[in-house]
Amino acid sequence: MHALDRVVWETLTTYHLPLSKGNTLARRFLRDVNLFASARDDSPAALAALSALVQPGEQVLIAQVPEIVIPSGLVEVRSALGVQMLATRRPEAVPTTDITVLTDVDAPEMVALAKLTEPGPFLERTNRMGRFIGIRVDGRLAAMAGERMRFPGYCELSGVCTHPDFRGRGFARRLSTAVVLDIMARGERAFLHAWKSNHGAIALYEQLGFQLRTDINISLLTRPG
Repeated sequence: MHALDRVVWETLTTYHLPLSKGNTLARRFLRDVNLFASARDDSPAALAALSALVQPGEQVLIAQVPEIVIPSGLVEVRSALGVQMLATRRPEAVPTTDITVLTDVDAPEMVALAKLTEPGPFLERTNRMGRFIGIRVDGRLAAMAGERMRFPGYCELSGVCTHPDFRGRGFARRLSTAVVLDIMARGERAFLHAWKSNHGAIALYEQLGFQLRTDINISLLTRPG
């Protein structure tokens, strides 16, 4: 199995270990960082360890290529199919004079923009997962993009979103390109995830040099209580 097949497990046990909790069988991000969680594998012991990480009323996201096995004690709220894409070529450089690095000071605006546009789960400290950049227009955060899951040799482009007031200006394309170039400059390979039904986003990423690697299963689980 390729490391990208259980990408959440790989990031939780390497680069994002300090932002997670759990043990050698299952881990999850801290509650204010992200919703993702993963078992090491589908063994009964690992699934039980994953279930134990979820408190009554909490939700976790599972994202992996293998079919998702729901641990005992948890129930599926909803499921969907996504795609995992890998960068296959270096994109051409883009203008960056209006691009700024986003910090903790910008986190409330980043969360608000993510809630409005729904690029994926984005919580109070999701910005701590990697380097995020943005474009401001008249002081407003118009668009952003950044890094999410990361482990040796690979880093994910994520959080790509544009406020509806500023769409059509190419912000998402420029920010995505800048993030990918930063990832490649470190000698890592860029990858990303998108909903399989989001044909517009997939087409954009194909133009940026990404190619489909595989479908990925995504499930939102909770413990009733």
